[in-house]
Amino acid sequence: MGHSLLAGLRTLKGFVLVAILSVSLIVFVGVTLVATLLYEDIIARQAEQTSETLARQNFNAMLQVMRQGWSREQMESFVAAARENHADTLYEFEIYRGETVSERFGAIEQPNMDDRVRHAFASGEEQVLRERGELRRLMPLVAEGECLGCHQNAAAGDVLGVIDIKHDMNPVSSEMRRRYIGLFAVGSLLVLLAALLISTLFARRIRASMHGFRSRLAEVHSVEDFRQLEISNVDVHFSELNDAFQEVNAVAARLKDVAVDKDILEFEIRLLSKFIITSDVVRDWREFIKDLLVDINTIIPAHTLVTVFQVEEEGYELEVFWYREVAPETRQALEELLTQLLEDKPHGEGEVVVLKVVHHTVYAGEGQMDANTPDDIRLQTKSLLLEAPKIGGIVGIGMRSDLAQDPIRHIVVDGILSTLLNLVGSVKAIYKYTKDLEFYATRDPLTTLHNQRVFKDLLGYEVGRAQRHQDSFSLLMLDLDNFKSVNDRYGHAFGDQFLHAFAQALLHTVRPGDFLARYGGDEFTVILPEADEEQAYSVAMRIARSLSELVLMAPDGSPVRATTSIGIAVYPNHASNPRDLFLMADNMMYKAKRKGKNCIAVPDDDEVAEIFRAVGEKNQMVLSALEEQRILPYFQPIADVGSGEVVIHELLMRIKIGDRIVPAGEFIDIAESIGVIHKMDYQLIEKAFAEVRDQGYRGKLFINLSPRSLILGEFIDRIHKLALDHGIVPERIVFELTERETVSNLQLLEKFVLDLKLEGFQFAIDDFGSGFSSFRYLKQFPIDVIKIEGEFIRNMLDDDMYMAFVKSIVTLARSLGVATVAEFIENEEVLAAVRELGIDYGQGFHLGHPSPCFVMDRQPSGGPPSL
Repeated sequence: MGHSLLAGLRTLKGFVLVAILSVSLIVFVGVTLVATLLYEDIIARQAEQTSETLARQNFNAMLQVMRQGWSREQMESFVAAARENHADTLYEFEIYRGETVSERFGAIEQPNMDDRVRHAFASGEEQVLRERGELRRLMPLVAEGECLGCHQNAAAGDVLGVIDIKHDMNPVSSEMRRRYIGLFAVGSLLVLLAALLISTLFARRIRASMHGFRSRLAEVHSVEDFRQLEISNVDVHFSELNDAFQEVNAVAARLKDVAVDKDILEFEIRLLSKFIITSDVVRDWREFIKDLLVDINTIIPAHTLVTVFQVEEEGYELEVFWYREVAPETRQALEELLTQLLEDKPHGEGEVVVLKVVHHTVYAGEGQMDANTPDDIRLQTKSLLLEAPKIGGIVGIGMRSDLAQDPIRHIVVDGILSTLLNLVGSVKAIYKYTKDLEFYATRDPLTTLHNQRVFKDLLGYEVGRAQRHQDSFSLLMLDLDNFKSVNDRYGHAFGDQFLHAFAQALLHTVRPGDFLARYGGDEFTVILPEADEEQAYSVAMRIARSLSELVLMAPDGSPVRATTSIGIAVYPNHASNPRDLFLMADNMMYKAKRKGKNCIAVPDDDEVAEIFRAVGEKNQMVLSALEEQRILPYFQPIADVGSGEVVIHELLMRIKIGDRIVPAGEFIDIAESIGVIHKMDYQLIEKAFAEVRDQGYRGKLFINLSPRSLILGEFIDRIHKLALDHGIVPERIVFELTERETVSNLQLLEKFVLDLKLEGFQFAIDDFGSGFSSFRYLKQFPIDVIKIEGEFIRNMLDDDMYMAFVKSIVTLARSLGVATVAEFIENEEVLAAVRELGIDYGQGFHLGHPSPCFVMDRQPSGGPPSL
């Protein structure tokens, strides 16, 4: 019943009927309510007037009798007569005698006084009350001069009595409402009949037109039927509805050109939902393609997926992924088809060279697919080839599926291939970039040898291993002789080629298990596990002989030979810790150079003592400089590469010895090894802040602190206090974190970095890109600035790998909203390249040398821009 009623209301006829009835009901109820309220208000006003008249009449009658001097019997008779007169009316009459009268003339029988009556006695004010359909008037009888003649115990203004008149209006109101309800019932019936008639006529007028429209829509079962739909001549006899149908007809006309089958759309949506790049995807792009082929086959039968990559200008590499195992003839047919497609590619130049074709099978050994003829393969293969390679080197992609022969679905396959082309190229590029980052975090990009950071870690590990096993090992320090002259004479490009050849020759000379690294520049190190002095010397001789046979032809056609100076240090004979062992090998390498180069040097007992004596003197130099306050702040300018304005300075540490200013590179390692670097940092910062105040510098100051300083508990409070004492807000101080130095203290460092950040200080990553953990720093710490590794900047114009690294770092920083600083800008060409790459700031000798004074003349008046 309820469902049928609801269905009826959803019809046009039902809607019109309900609308008319609803409006009529609202109007009638509204009018009834207003009329009732007005009528009841009129009755109440009339009752007020009547009660006032009755009260005045009774009071006047009482007054006339009292003037004649009435007795108690006359008074009681008067009250009884007044009550009797109103017995058959809607009025109740009562007179209450006050205490003053009762004291004089005695009490009479009267009803108990309620709160209203007592209030009238107390206030002497006349009251008119409306309560629950009843009107009540309370009229106090106030003593006046004439009354005091009989009531000697009363004073003027005292209330002698109260007349209480009640009027019950409920019978009249009830009668009125009953009549309105009757009138409403009759009116509702008439309105219902009128509503039924109007809605029937209205619905009949448009039912025929709507029936015709529904009949046309019922004939649409496919996209083709939809294209035949014509509804322009529908007339529903109402201009508004006709206009709406015209709009529907216009929309239908537009949809006819773009309508596709629902199953095609669902197919494309489900397939595209598979194309999501996750961290698992970039782990191995080939496995990703295999998984993708499996996912595609849950939606459509896809036999093969092909990727085509262009390897620079050399040729093409094809990777073919089969869903199931196929016969060799099928593989051969597909390879021939792909080669033909590449030859037919527009704007192809010369012969197509296919460098290699690699086949992968998702489900190998589970039965072969049905054999296909070359014509079948050609018909089932849909490909997309580009004129030039896109990201990742991808130049084409193809898919072999039965859908390729479908005249409609092949459009969807084209869309899938376009998405796949970008997706596979991106995945391969991310995969390669991640692998490169992992590789070059531990490798030198030029020589592919291990880098300095890994060498230091492994040297420490080898010392610990030899100590535990009471074993010995040797360290070789090699320096390429006369490399500077080769670089200067033939250029950096040939110099890099020479270093690469030198490194390869070293690799073929050392023993399996020996650890070879490029320490920096033209310096190399070799760790020889379980090798004593004699064995180390033998290996060094073999290296020297092998390198003497290395000859490279210079650009001018002249032969260039390689020689090296080798220093040897043996654990534990010459040193018992990594730092001293390296120091010994380094000193021996310089000894070999002093002997005339192309030599090998091993320390004797006197040299060991002399070297450690020199180290002791350096220790004393550092301690004396600290005690005598000879730590000096130097400031190197950092400029906005766009405007050339100096907006930042980096704080550098120097020591003054007599007239000589000693750079930090000569004593920082010593200061850290003897545990006083944090004290030197405090002294340096205090003097630097004083210079900031005295010179009126208003820019930012970069401070590169040692890890030991950063993790000391009192560091935050002391630095904050120094800044406040010198009037420097924390936002102007940027602490530099160097990944190579602080990685071992990462968890402890994180707390102090966050605490300093809360104080308002900012942070920069120094030498960004020098190690793989730089990206972890960027994720874990609230970094404001990235200082790009200087080696990348210095070599990016001569090495595409370095340029690619710099571009990647700039893109990453820009996406994270982090400012960038390029280090080692040493000429105008590098500065122009830095500016073109969109790097924000630059630092290097081309822009300014370290100085005890700030560069003030080119600083903008508004202060430095925020980082």
